[in-house]
Amino acid sequence: MDINKSNSEFAMPQEIISILKRQKYQIVGHHSAVKKCYWLHKALTDRIFCYKCYFYGIESHRCIQMSPALLWCWHKCLHCWRFHVDEVGVTIDEYKLPTVDDPKFIVEESIKAQRRIISGYKKHPKVDIKMWEEACNPKHVAISLVGDATLYPRLGELIEEYHRRGITTFLVTRGVRPDVLARIPEPSQLYISVDAPNKELYMKLNRPLVPRAWELLMKTIELLPSFTNPTVMRITLLRGYNMSESHIREFAKLIEKAQPTYVEPKAYMHVGYSTKRLPRDSMPTHKEVLEFAIKLAKEIGYNVLSDVPHSRVVLLSRLEKPIRIGEGCKGKLPRSFEVN
Repeated sequence: MDINKSNSEFAMPQEIISILKRQKYQIVGHHSAVKKCYWLHKALTDRIFCYKCYFYGIESHRCIQMSPALLWCWHKCLHCWRFHVDEVGVTIDEYKLPTVDDPKFIVEESIKAQRRIISGYKKHPKVDIKMWEEACNPKHVAISLVGDATLYPRLGELIEEYHRRGITTFLVTRGVRPDVLARIPEPSQLYISVDAPNKELYMKLNRPLVPRAWELLMKTIELLPSFTNPTVMRITLLRGYNMSESHIREFAKLIEKAQPTYVEPKAYMHVGYSTKRLPRDSMPTHKEVLEFAIKLAKEIGYNVLSDVPHSRVVLLSRLEKPIRIGEGCKGKLPRSFEVN
């Protein structure tokens, strides 16, 4: 779909369209989008991959980064890199999509958008033509990017359609729609973002728009053990907010309830619109993330499996090694730590 079409065709104000155009989003239908991931570029040009490649085998150059709910989220997290609509002087109904596009259309157009994004790399002097050809046929989709995908009413059908095409799915959500998660077909891997271990900090850091959001998240935490696919509790760490010894103990209690396959402590990155809300020193070093992760692992009885310094992320699990969903980054897991 042409990004310069009228507002009504997108159900988004022109001011938003202009911002998205400058930020290189590929708009899909009325409410979805694809955007080039930093790691897609680094994989093609420098053979440096996203941590998901090292942990789970996901080939970064064959991964679509998309959202079926581009502007719609029930949170205004301080550390979110996206813009909040009120920050650009625009008002929309952020609680509900204005229209609902067909999942098959979204999947087809998201693949086309990815091919448009990588088309210019074919003659790039640093790009291997075989890798470029592989990139033209995506094998994975990260349903994350911006917004919260669980606000798209046909999310289950979207996941099924990607799977029918042989594309694995990583679904990322803030967990305030346990009703949706309880009824959709399982994605290849499910991420629940839990950045605050108690309600008081949750209200301050995640700034939910809906009442009882914390209680809804807790229902999702209780639901998580029922999933048969790999599950992840993602903890975005912010210096001065959620990294104390008491926070570690509180996170441990939530993890005990959720029983996720993995826990991923990961540094907040000082990028995008978050730079207008938080100082740069809110971003912890990899060493700080690793120290937090090792302490948390001891508290919950998980193993420290791996860490990727360039992404400032650590992988914890009760497994001896992670489940490989893709074929990328074969070999031993990165390991720069020492567990005492």
